[in-house]
This record gives sequence, C-alpha cells and structure tokens, in this order.
Amino acid sequence: MANLLDILNERIVLGDGATGTYLYELGVPLNHCLEEVNLSQPELLTRIYREYADAGAQVIETNSFGANRIRLARYGLDHQVSEINWRAAQVARDAVKGRGDVFVGGSVGPLSLRPTDGEFSVDDRKALLREQIGALLDGGCNLIFLETFTALDELLLALNVFQNLTNIPVVTSLAVSEEGRLVSGETFPEAVKILRAAGADIVGLNGTAGPQACVHLLSKLAVQEGELLSVYPSAGKPEFYEGRFNYAASPGYFADTLPRWVEEGARLIGGDYGTRPEHIAAMAAVARELKPVRVKKVSPSATRARIEVAEPAVAASARAEEVSILDLLKQKTVSIVELDSPKGLSMDKFLKGAQALKDAGAAAITLADNSLAILRVSNFAAAIRVREEVGLTSLLHLACRDRNLLGLQSEIMGLGVLGFRHVLALTGDPAKVGDHPGATSVYDLNSLGLIKLMAGLNRGVNHVGRPLNGQTKFIIGCAFNPNALNFDSQVKKLESKLAAGAQYVMTQPVFDLELARRTVARLKPLGVPVFLGVMPLLSSRNAEFLHNEVPGIKIAEPLRERLRQCADDQAATKIGLEVAREVRDVALEAFNGVYLITPFLRYEVSVDLLG
Repeated sequence: MANLLDILNERIVLGDGATGTYLYELGVPLNHCLEEVNLSQPELLTRIYREYADAGAQVIETNSFGANRIRLARYGLDHQVSEINWRAAQVARDAVKGRGDVFVGGSVGPLSLRPTDGEFSVDDRKALLREQIGALLDGGCNLIFLETFTALDELLLALNVFQNLTNIPVVTSLAVSEEGRLVSGETFPEAVKILRAAGADIVGLNGTAGPQACVHLLSKLAVQEGELLSVYPSAGKPEFYEGRFNYAASPGYFADTLPRWVEEGARLIGGDYGTRPEHIAAMAAVARELKPVRVKKVSPSATRARIEVAEPAVAASARAEEVSILDLLKQKTVSIVELDSPKGLSMDKFLKGAQALKDAGAAAITLADNSLAILRVSNFAAAIRVREEVGLTSLLHLACRDRNLLGLQSEIMGLGVLGFRHVLALTGDPAKVGDHPGATSVYDLNSLGLIKLMAGLNRGVNHVGRPLNGQTKFIIGCAFNPNALNFDSQVKKLESKLAAGAQYVMTQPVFDLELARRTVARLKPLGVPVFLGVMPLLSSRNAEFLHNEVPGIKIAEPLRERLRQCADDQAATKIGLEVAREVRDVALEAFNGVYLITPFLRYEVSVDLLG
C-alpha cells in the first residue's frame, strides 16, 4: 500500500463522515455504548464503511473514539478494552479488504475524566491511552487519529504515547470554539504550531465546528511546504427532534464549501457529526478537480484574535466595587468567617449573625454552597441579603456538583454582573452523601476546571472561547486539605490550581498546632495568601462527628480524649476555643489572615475568636 503522507503531498484525499450519528440513524439507541457495536453488530459497521468507501473515502476511521478504559467502564465494559479496539480495527479492515487505496485510521478520543473517576497521574493517563492505541495497532490500523481534543496538554500526552509505540502516520485533530480557542486557553494557530513542533504529521479540526466556521479557522493558519492540514466539519448545529439529532447542512453545501477549505490549505477532508456517505460522494465529485495549496501566507489582520472586551457596564453604576480581600491583607489583619445560610426559609438568625460578625471586625463572610450536599438557602441569595441589609462582603463557595457546564457559567456570569468578586472554587461533596441521596451529581468540571473557567471569564471569554463583551473581576480562591493522608500530594494539587489561576487558598479546619505549623511552612513559599481554617470544637460529640463522619477533617486522638474528659459541653467549648486561638495565632503570624468556621450558626463563638 502507498504511503498516505506521500499521497497527501500530491493531491486532496477524502476521509469518511460520521460513524456515531449514522449508527443512531440506523437504529442504535442513544444511550447505548457505540463502541460495543463492534462486538454485537459488526455487520452494521461493515455496511457503513463500505458505503463511505463507495462514496469516495480513501480513509475510514474505526468505531473506537470512546473505547478507553474510563469511558467503557461507564457501561461495564472496562474489561474488554483490548477486544473492542482490536475488533474495531478488524471490522474496518475486513470491510474494505481488496480496496488497496483505502486506509484504516484508528480513532482515539480524549479520556474524558470526571471527578467521580478518581485521581489519575500522568503515568496513569499514559497507560490508559497506551492500552487503547496498542490494541488498535494490533488490529492493523494504517494510521491513528487523535481527535476531538479540547485541551492541548492531553493531546500532546496522547501524541507522546503514540510516538513511543509506532511510526505510522498520525492525525492530531482539535475541537475548538468558533472563535478559535481551546478549552485549555490556546488559540488554534498556537496549538497547531506546538503540535507541528511535537512531531504531528497532520494537524487539523473536527467535532464542534461547522463548514463556515472551519473556513474561518483555517484562514488563521499559514502553510509552509510539506505541512499537512485536515478538516472534518460537522453538518451544522444539531436539532433534537423525536429522540434524534438532526443536522441541516446538505451534501451540496459541503461540496460548495470544499474549494474554500482547500484554498485555506486543507489536504485531508472528511465530515463529522451529522455527515453521511452522501456528503462524501458530493465532495468527491468536486475534489478530483482541485489541487492542494502548498504555501499560504496569512495577513496580520487574519491572525488577530476576534476577542474584544470592555469593562462590564452593570453593577458599577449601581454600587461601589467590592473591595478585594487581597488588597485588605496589605493593610491589616483579615478575618474571613464562614456562616452557613439556613436550612429553612427564615433568615433572621443568619442575618443577625452576619451583623454581629461585621460589628466584631470580620472583613467578609464566606457562604458555603450546600456543603456536605445538605440543602440550604442559595448562597447567592444569602449574599444579596447580606450586602443589602448588613453591608458586608461575601465570599461565595461554588461547587461543581449541582450545575452542568452551561449552568455554572450562567451562575458565574450572574455573580459578575451583580458585582460579586470573591469566589472559592470547589468540586463539591457527592449528592449521595447528603440529605437528598437520590439527587444527581453533575461534575462536568472539577475544582481545577472551574478555576480555569473563571480565569477565562476574567480574560473576557467563556468556556468555548467565545468573547463576552466584557471581563469579570473575580478574585479566585481554591481549597487545600492539610488533613489528607498524603500531604505532599495535596501540595502538588494546590500548585496546579495556582498555575490555573487561583489567587488565594482556604484550608479545611486544622485542630493541631504541629499540623498548623507544617501547613504554614509548606504553603508560605508558594507566595500566595493562605487563610488557614480555624473551627472551635463545642463538645466531645461534635469532635467525634467531625472526625468520623465529615470528609476532609481529622482531629488527633489526644484532643478528642481531652474533650471526652470534660464534665460538660461548656468545659469542652472552653478547650475548643483555646485550641482554636492557638491555631489562629499560628496562621496570623504567617499570613495576616485567617478563615474562621462557625459551627451550627453559633456566631457568638466566632465573635469571641475575632476579639
């Protein structure tokens, strides 16, 4: 068989269209694992591959996009990773056997890790990718497609794994917003440059962009002799109707747009979501008349980002801008006090507590977001009441558990336009541990992803890189757990959060002086403000509950024994306050700020610590 790269250097080559949306159209249920079809209905895939080859596709892709161990585990198929990928390659090869001009490309998508999947090191992720790519190679693929990646670092990781396994051609394909930015922050031209330098044979687009958006995105790229580009547009935006996704872009529309992709440098051209063999056939009639563009320059205006930002007009005219707690730290000691919003509709005690904390000198109150997955009044609503009726700054916790990516962004933008600035990014306790165990945890993002999202909003772009006609001014906080078994691992995670855009740190409560000192010693060199968590214990019962039932909190046995020996809760509270003051003093010596956690709305205890 000829070398695909040599062919691409001479002429335009057509790939295939969508496999997944075509399988749905042919009757595979929407909630079925598409990759499982390799085992149960290979004849359906054989039909699809032959239709694409008959239409003029010279490169077909295996039905293995999501066939990594993590994604297959969601269907109980993680024990069949090798079999599913090997079969994917074999079914495709058998379908086009005898067609010497058709190449089989092994499709590999992102790992799509969720917070609920657990922690995965770089080596762990490499092993997951190696397992899938290795099985596709064993099945006989002629090339590999690393496609629909939204984060450049993960694509580079996959490319590295590939390069250590084989030297057959590789296509690295990005899914970027229409404005040309990856979720990880890079512009499309920046990512292409990095991928080429890393050794990718073909770099391109697929997934999220339609025909016209692909023209625009390709126009941003210069092309030098020997540089190969691919483009696999989707058939427009889908419409969901009667249980199916329907795509509007016709085969004729693809054929009409094909010359424009070629003018912008594309050599390998196919289709993605919503495309069918008819789209490939329509393009084939046009492609044979076109010659590849070998060199293309880009005007300076074409490379400029289209992101224009302005100061948000809302909030500023209505009220003075919220003072940054980070600025206050430079002037005085800053005490932030957590005060949970109520579990019922009465706000009287909560607002009375907020007023007492303000009078005692609290710089801000911090409002949890249904912590421990227990239902409370929205912290957003509580913050509005506090601002209007007490005149105190609120620092809002924001958990990823309860809102999908769309809802999270809408909520954060709402905070921004109402003038709130201080947000603590959290993954959030799973819903099943709270008082509504039947609720669904979402976790489209984890805390690290949320920090990146807010950092993007501060730059004036949303999660997919679309400009917002304004910039938020969030002061982004992140959490740190000193009580974790692996302290060093927690420090590494914290460093990742700071690199992503977090500007200050708030810790879980610490009840041990030695741990407080160790935390201070390890975190101070990071050069960011740290608010050490201080929570007064009220009784032996309170301490045992926190130690045994609340994630992220550990209380040493000697302190718990002291509390057990107390004659009553009043004596225990006295010890709890004594320990809290000692930990507070360690924190204030190092950071000039402290995070006081109010237990059970007992705000008078926090008032005592503020004294």
